[in-house]
Amino acid sequence: MVTRVPGVPRVPRGLGVRIALGLFAAILSSGVAAAQSKPQPASRPTLEQDLAAITEFNRKYLKAINDGDIATLSSLTDEGHIMITPGRPPLIGKAANDAANGGAFQRVKIDETWTPVETVVSGDLAYQRGTYTVAATPKAGGNTTKTSGHFLRIYQRQPNGEWRMTHDTFNSVPEPGTRGQGAPPQ
Repeated sequence: MVTRVPGVPRVPRGLGVRIALGLFAAILSSGVAAAQSKPQPASRPTLEQDLAAITEFNRKYLKAINDGDIATLSSLTDEGHIMITPGRPPLIGKAANDAANGGAFQRVKIDETWTPVETVVSGDLAYQRGTYTVAATPKAGGNTTKTSGHFLRIYQRQPNGEWRMTHDTFNSVPEPGTRGQGAPPQ
C-alpha cells in the first residue's frame, strides 16, 4: 500500500524507479570522477631507485662514521637497531648503539670504507653483504690499528619511503700470521 503525502504530485507508474536509477547513476559517476581526481598513491620505486637510495643511505652512514658524527649516525638507525660484533654481546636498540659508537668516536679517529658485493631488495626489506676496511687511530696518540672483514646488513623501508639499517653484523679477517680481532683463539 502506498501512502500519499498531501501536496506532493503523484508520479506516474514506473517513473519513480527510473528517477531513482538515474539518481543512483549520477551519484555513482560523481563518486568515480571524484576518486579519479584524487591524487593516486605513488607507484613503488623501481629496483634501480631502491638500490640508488640504499647507496645514498650508505654514503651518509659511512660519512657519519668517518666524521665521528654520532647525531647523524643515530638519525640513520631505527629504535630497534641491532649490531652484532665479534666476541661481544649484541648491541640492541638505538641507545645501546649510540653509546658504543659515541664512546668509540671519543677514543679513536675512524677511516672506514665499504665495498658492497651483493644487495637484494624484496618489498620493504633489503640486505647487503660486502667487505670493509677500518683504520682506527687513537686520539690520545699511538699506532693505527687496521682491520678488514665482511659485513651483512638488513635495511627496512620506512613509511616515508626512506631506508634505514635495522641490523648490522660483521666479522674480522686476521692478517696472515696474526690472530686479528675476531679471530678464534689458537
